[in-house]
Amino acid sequence: MDLHEYAALDAVGLRELIVSRQVSAAEVEDVARRALGRADEELNALTMPPFETALDHDPDGPLGGVPFLIKDSGPFARGVPFTFGSRGVLGAVAAEDHDLMRRFRAAGLAGLGQTTAPELGLNFTTESVRYGPTRNPWALGRSPGGSSGGSAALVAAGAVPIAHGNDGGGSIRIPASCCGLVGLKPSRGRTPSGPFAGEVGFGQTVEFALTRTVRDAAHLLDAVSATPIGDKSVAPRPLRPYVRELTAGPERLRVAVTTASWSGTSVDPQVAEVTADAGRVLEWMGHTVTEAAPPFDPGDLVEGLVLGAYAAGAAFLLLPFPIATERWEAVSRSVFAESAAATLLDVARALDAQNRVTRTAAAFLTAHDLLLTPTIGHLPAPLGSFAYDSPSTIRDWLRRLFDYGPFTAPFNISGHPAISLPLGQSREGLPIGVQLVAAHGREDLLLRTAAHLEQAVPWSGRGPSVLTDRPGSRSSDRRPGVSPRDAG
Repeated sequence: MDLHEYAALDAVGLRELIVSRQVSAAEVEDVARRALGRADEELNALTMPPFETALDHDPDGPLGGVPFLIKDSGPFARGVPFTFGSRGVLGAVAAEDHDLMRRFRAAGLAGLGQTTAPELGLNFTTESVRYGPTRNPWALGRSPGGSSGGSAALVAAGAVPIAHGNDGGGSIRIPASCCGLVGLKPSRGRTPSGPFAGEVGFGQTVEFALTRTVRDAAHLLDAVSATPIGDKSVAPRPLRPYVRELTAGPERLRVAVTTASWSGTSVDPQVAEVTADAGRVLEWMGHTVTEAAPPFDPGDLVEGLVLGAYAAGAAFLLLPFPIATERWEAVSRSVFAESAAATLLDVARALDAQNRVTRTAAAFLTAHDLLLTPTIGHLPAPLGSFAYDSPSTIRDWLRRLFDYGPFTAPFNISGHPAISLPLGQSREGLPIGVQLVAAHGREDLLLRTAAHLEQAVPWSGRGPSVLTDRPGSRSSDRRPGVSPRDAG
């Protein structure tokens, strides 16, 4: 197996080759290591060289032998050092596995390395002072998004088919949009938070992964989404395995679509057009599509994000490892200071805002089956656009992020599942993602609809040229919108 063949396969495809003995797991790992080395030279997406040996895993698991990466902000793997992208975390090594890491191992994923993340994870780019900027494989001068930017960059480049990500305000979906990937944020309580926490960020942060195909997302969710023991929030069990949604027949859905941002900022016309085109494809499929949006209060959305920032600051202050706060970046120092100074009344106000956002989203998703929006309001940002090392208050910083990515955070606050799909490209050849949101616990609906869209508007032929060297991989000769393959 050469690099080109390897990079063209998703996780399910690789596993099928291993099971049929067309290739061994050892051969796949060898190619993956070469791919990681080559890709990281361009992208700066690993925090350290690949692990000398793959992390322990079950070779007979449903994804046994599939190369995998973990993000430098969890899920913690026993014996692996972590830094949260910071110069101020000193000598932190996980003493035991996160519950999700145990499930990754049981699924058979072969952890080969750790990916970059911005400090504290509170950024929509991945450019920590500790590790330097991580670059987007589609355009090296642009960001791969954040905070799961290192994972997204290496999956998009073809170095691995799946990499861990977590999402507290868009940190899976925004990198997915920037890098042309599938990014599923599960419902609150769908994947585990233990044993270190009952919930993370007042339930706003959810763990999962970035993939190149919908079927990989479905197979992985089946493998890791068993009911968490002891977690504060638990999502309802699906009626059937998620992989069965991939071939389920369509049903007529009520789809709301909006391209108006809740922050009040303008949306790039190319992004808006891709979203509108996606709505037309859904209508062509037989769904009822109307223009509508949840009436969120922008102030409540910012306060809901502040709640997550308070939780992040408090979590780091409680870490049982040495912390050199003077070595944190400027925004992190603000988060620490404001979190430490926050009163019970401050937290209660933010919880009230979270409650209002949650109820608004839930009511809307009772009247509609799905909501379609852009994933972010803009094209992938040039590197250096979000200077985290410049002084800023929590609210000022979050408003900056909210202006750039106003569509993802509301559903972290509310806990609803959402998925970003790579349905378009800009005139410059940059990926553009669209977001689908469903009612709490309805990942089945998201994955079923996503699979139908993947079939109607296939994206498997698009990819950056880091490993493939395909002429036109980064080309600008594709129209920015999307259209059904067989619409005639």
